[in-house]
Amino acid sequence: MTVLLTHGYFLADDAAEQRVMKPYPPLGILYISAYLRLHGIENEVFDTTFSKRSALEEHILRTAPVVVALYINLMTKISVLRIIRFIRSQPSLASTRIILGGPEVRAHVTELLAHGADAVVIGEGEATALELIRSLESTGIAGLDAVHGIGFRSSSGELVVTPERTLLKNLDELPLPNLAGIDIGAYQRVWKERHGRSAISVSTMRGCPYTCKWCSRGVYGLTYRRRSPDAVARELKLLVRQYNPDTVWFVDDVFTISHEWLSGFAEALHREQVSVPYECITRADRMNEQVVRQLKASGCYRVWIGAESGSQKVIDAMDRRVKVGQVREMIGLCKDHGIETGTFIMLGYPGETEEDIEETIRHLKSCSPDLFTITVAYPIKGTEFFEEIEARMTGAFDWETQTDRQREFTRTYPRRYYDFAVRRVVNEMAFHTGRSALVSKSKSIAAKVCMWWIRMAS
Repeated sequence: MTVLLTHGYFLADDAAEQRVMKPYPPLGILYISAYLRLHGIENEVFDTTFSKRSALEEHILRTAPVVVALYINLMTKISVLRIIRFIRSQPSLASTRIILGGPEVRAHVTELLAHGADAVVIGEGEATALELIRSLESTGIAGLDAVHGIGFRSSSGELVVTPERTLLKNLDELPLPNLAGIDIGAYQRVWKERHGRSAISVSTMRGCPYTCKWCSRGVYGLTYRRRSPDAVARELKLLVRQYNPDTVWFVDDVFTISHEWLSGFAEALHREQVSVPYECITRADRMNEQVVRQLKASGCYRVWIGAESGSQKVIDAMDRRVKVGQVREMIGLCKDHGIETGTFIMLGYPGETEEDIEETIRHLKSCSPDLFTITVAYPIKGTEFFEEIEARMTGAFDWETQTDRQREFTRTYPRRYYDFAVRRVVNEMAFHTGRSALVSKSKSIAAKVCMWWIRMAS
């Protein structure tokens, strides 16, 4: 059986990412690839990141895979649907089975099957993909009802969603992702050229036990499972030997969630005699002086500490379960220990007022992170945020041509207001840090005037 794994993300089509230029390898399908190989299913990965859509289409036509397995998330949905349409339009691919997996699946099983998928993997993918592919090979659609964790249409057209699959308990049983299946050097070169140092991605955990209302948990749910410190240290040692990255990016949601694990990780790095600078994400309430010291000692050069807002009222509305004062304190503590800091800001959450936005500006000025990202809140289907504002959604929404980022709802102020609010925050912080001070302050004031004008006109 010929299995092709791909993901439909084309960097050349993403103007915003081209400006940032921090692409990461598709770890999800690389884990699937390695797991299938471990269990005797040969497969090929077509990494679309640096490729063109025409190249993928030509490859599919030339190889005519029996199964095309596509990773789909919010960002790639429209692209993946286009790939499905292409496959379905080709007579020579009439027998090709299309499988989808990823965070976009759980809330859109019916739509994805209607748009041409033969089956969708709901939740964690490795064991389900293996069993699904084996079943397709042996009995076709007729035997799929025995596979847990999938959705499909029966031969009579009936929608079938099988029981949830039990999540893998021991992540050390997973093989390392199949990095050899893609051109890691392409990622290394881009990072080196644009940012002065190469980077490689590593996952140590799955799931997140926290309940932030805007966060999608469509794959791993409210879980916390982690690879052992020794296993991660051995992987890092292998990566350093094979690829010699300048830095490592840990993709985990809350890297310091377990202080015991972090301590064991530092010890494992010492035993394996491996040292590589790394970057991670965490929460302020899972940090303290000892944690910061361990981060520094184990090679952490930058930590991203989630905040989302400088207003405690907004943070509580999100069910973030963290105090804004903790965020400021931990950013300051990291800086004291020589660790760079980053944070995340979200504007336009339900109930947020202009005073809350100004409070966010004061928060950022107070803690002065080295970096911050900023976005306007959008509701992802399947989240508590989506459920809360569903009745207040406005305008037509075409699922096939739009993503959840384009869903609109009645906010405190009109949508255009928040575009200027983002400009105000960005330029006010640029002024605060002394970057093009006069120009930045002028832009900040202009943005505030536009915010006032839109607010008054609404």
